[in-house]
Amino acid sequence: MTDAANSSAGPQPKPWIEAIHAYVPGKSAGADGKKLIKLSANENPLGTSEKALAAASKAAIPSLYPDPGSNDLRTALGALHGIDPARIAMGAGSDELLNLAAQGYAGPGDEVIYVRYGFSVYDIAARRCGATPVVAPDADYGTDVDALLALVGERTRVVFVANPNNPTGSYLPKGEIARLHGALPADVLLVIDQAYAEYLAPEDEDGAMAMAAAHDNVLVTRTFSKIYGLAGERIGWATGAPGLIATLNRIRLPFNAPSTGQAMALAALGDQAFVERSRIHNRDERAHFVERIEALGNHGLRPLPSQANFVMVLFEGALSAEVAYEGLMEAGYIVRWLPGQGLPQGLRITIGAREDMDAIADALASMAEASR
Repeated sequence: MTDAANSSAGPQPKPWIEAIHAYVPGKSAGADGKKLIKLSANENPLGTSEKALAAASKAAIPSLYPDPGSNDLRTALGALHGIDPARIAMGAGSDELLNLAAQGYAGPGDEVIYVRYGFSVYDIAARRCGATPVVAPDADYGTDVDALLALVGERTRVVFVANPNNPTGSYLPKGEIARLHGALPADVLLVIDQAYAEYLAPEDEDGAMAMAAAHDNVLVTRTFSKIYGLAGERIGWATGAPGLIATLNRIRLPFNAPSTGQAMALAALGDQAFVERSRIHNRDERAHFVERIEALGNHGLRPLPSQANFVMVLFEGALSAEVAYEGLMEAGYIVRWLPGQGLPQGLRITIGAREDMDAIADALASMAEASR
């Protein structure tokens, strides 16, 4: 839209809406339209459970509305995680729920806190409801609890923490999550975004689910887009105190979980063997890839520690992230370069198949050597 159009007498957006930078998803093709192997969106390289795929063909009739309460799916989620289904709300991916959390508890004059290098949707969620986003300093690209707490004030209404964090992969252990919550005022909502939680070993979980069950101001969000391989179906869920869930249900879109998505998610929950295979594949291939990148440390490449299904590689030598990004596209791969999130020096690389990760490591090694 031109400046002239914006200055017309027609309807004008609220100033906080104009301040939003729209979310930019990971690309799947080069500038010339050439299809590339996509390692830019943290999708599951193993695809989708066969059980979930089979369920898609048996989903409800498309001409009928889906179950508005996603009752069967919430029941199955409750059984798997030991949660009362009444304390679960469904969303169009966890993105919708993150936005609803801000909308339900913050507005003009309020503040929403998140950490620098946090998920870009937090900024959008804050601005969308007219609240002011407040960005806490990081600790070597990870979440710094003390920095977050130092910014909490009387205007604070919501604190977002992704654990593991996207896009850096950093992780706060259970004690730090508990310390953060314990220092927050009771009227501040703590949202723990666990989009990548299933990639953790069970013994490494952060305790947020138990906190959401025990406290009135903790909301945990999860998604079927990552380890379950259902990104295209847009199914997310949240759990927390009854009051929190009631708020989300008041303002969410009706019928926000489509019939096919509900059916596939329900079947995917019943295939935990696929989930475990995906977790083990990610653990092993991530470790292998990190080892390959660490070997390039003398060229200024540094992989950040990651507990997710991606690795953020920093370029701190002669080879820049931008040049590496372009070079990987030439090699047939698209990864995520994030200058818009203050990370022009890094590439977020989704963990894929062994041959692809080795090809990327080889290409980076060649580029790093050539840049000396």
